[in-house]
Amino acid sequence: MNGGVLISSEVEDLEAESFSFRPILDPFKNPLMWLLAAIPIAVYFEYSGSHHLAFFASAAAVMPLAWLMGKSTEEIALRTSESMGGLLNATFGNAVEMIIAGLALYTAATNPELVENMILVVQASLIGSILGNLLLVLGLAFVWGGIHHPNQKFNSQVSQTNGSLLLLALIGLVVPAAFAAANKSASEQAIVDLSRWTALVLLGIYGLNLLFQLRTHTELYATDAQHDEVVELSKKQAITMLLIATLFVAWMAHILVASIEFAAEEFGIPHLFIGVILLPLFGNAAEHMTAVTVAKKDKMDLSIGIAVGSSIQIALLVAPLMVLLGWAFGIGMSLQFGLFETVVCLVAVLITNFIVQDGESNWLEGVMLLGTYIIIAISFLYM
Repeated sequence: MNGGVLISSEVEDLEAESFSFRPILDPFKNPLMWLLAAIPIAVYFEYSGSHHLAFFASAAAVMPLAWLMGKSTEEIALRTSESMGGLLNATFGNAVEMIIAGLALYTAATNPELVENMILVVQASLIGSILGNLLLVLGLAFVWGGIHHPNQKFNSQVSQTNGSLLLLALIGLVVPAAFAAANKSASEQAIVDLSRWTALVLLGIYGLNLLFQLRTHTELYATDAQHDEVVELSKKQAITMLLIATLFVAWMAHILVASIEFAAEEFGIPHLFIGVILLPLFGNAAEHMTAVTVAKKDKMDLSIGIAVGSSIQIALLVAPLMVLLGWAFGIGMSLQFGLFETVVCLVAVLITNFIVQDGESNWLEGVMLLGTYIIIAISFLYM
């Protein structure tokens, strides 16, 4: 030790002795870990032919695995620069959605008879992720935080910037839908081509948004969140856990996607409801818990950053990537998500922007967001 600072070798020795997976995986300390038992159950149902039950078992298994991915990413971010940490969180923030949507498109590419349903599920899951983050997650955060703190404040400038960016990103979803509605004679290929060019523009905007956050305007997004965190894993352990969790998420997502048709037929659940409500609910459950937990601690900037930031990633990164991936697979994946789906998504963005513009929140505003989400969820159940 030199002047109170540990040299690299001493830090590595200390890490090897001090850090362990046990507290993180202990279900008595983290109840979400009980759901890891759903992994062998999902495998059993899948290979025994009970595919409709495998759908729900694999969906349940995704929740703790998604949390482990997020936890390992946070641990790696804590040991890097703030900019690199932000990039890691941006990259892995919606990894589960990308894996599920990517596997659904692959399934469509290898099973031509499922192309229509799989594209519908992918498009619905993207819309559902945006709706879930803006209405369900933010609503729960406002309610739970408002119960413990009568009036919570946050950085209105950042919220307005993110809100404007999200509204701009939504144009990429509105224009193809409006184009299809206004041009009844337009071919499906024309809509797909429009979507592909739009996807490239959205990806460019996302890249510039990362530059804005991580380079040119870092002071706007600076928080004390990292300083409050306690490092629980060594860097090697965190990377190992990230890789293992990602592999298991891919496995469970494969079972989940393969069993969608069986669940829809067995339980009479519309594909649209599965995509908009169920897939985002299971895939984002861990992220939802984090946003609500930090709201209770009165860290509303972080809570809103999780909810709105995730929606921005879906609109600017995940959706365009799925369009390009579909292009690579030879599938006509477009940003034409349907008029109703696009309208309710636009309504969610406008309501969120209106509520966060004053830089304050309370539990009643959360109830408004939750009420909106419930009405929309019921409507998709009957579509």
